[in-house]
Amino acid sequence: MIDFISEDDLDSFEGWMRSQCIDVSGLSAADLKMWKAMYRDTRQRVLETPKVGRMKFRDRPGEFRIAVAVEDNGLWLTLWVRRSMKGEIFVLLPRGNREWDAHTSYHADGTRHMKSAGSKFHPTQRQPLDSGFKGIESLGVFYGHGPKKVGAVCNPSDFNAVVRVPVGVLGPRHGGVQVDLMEPGINPLPVPWEVVAVRRIFTDVIPWISIAVGPGRRSI
Repeated sequence: MIDFISEDDLDSFEGWMRSQCIDVSGLSAADLKMWKAMYRDTRQRVLETPKVGRMKFRDRPGEFRIAVAVEDNGLWLTLWVRRSMKGEIFVLLPRGNREWDAHTSYHADGTRHMKSAGSKFHPTQRQPLDSGFKGIESLGVFYGHGPKKVGAVCNPSDFNAVVRVPVGVLGPRHGGVQVDLMEPGINPLPVPWEVVAVRRIFTDVIPWISIAVGPGRRSI
């Protein structure tokens, strides 16, 4: 396992190379030049991407919003879960490029899919979202977190609940957020890490929503 790599580590060439799992000392002069050019290109794209700032949410009656936010010299939104008035569930990622519109959705009839840049991926038919919901349905595990670089400011007043994650858990290469839908009263789904840093289960509506955050070290 490589040591935890933070967003700030990517501001230096050495830190960025560590995130690529490449030992700089073993590179030839030509390869080092190539990697430095790639790093400059990557940094330039990051600098040119607009920052999200504070999200602007529409006032939708009956909507319930849960933020997952990193506490690091401020509160930074890394994803949020939206439950609509119809009970449909969406996991959304803040991005400066709004055309990306990356999200996962679970609809009332049981249709689950991912969407990005206007295209749908991995559609599956699961059980409907109603009072007869049984067992657990997963909406996925989300990796690759850099909310400070994205610049997504989390204002708690914009959400019904905030899952606060301490610094050093979620990063560009480390840490994940697992979102599941649960039948009331059962045990949550196991996570793909050795420990859970934060877990919150929201029990106001069936199915319950479970959000687990871990440092990303896989137990299997």
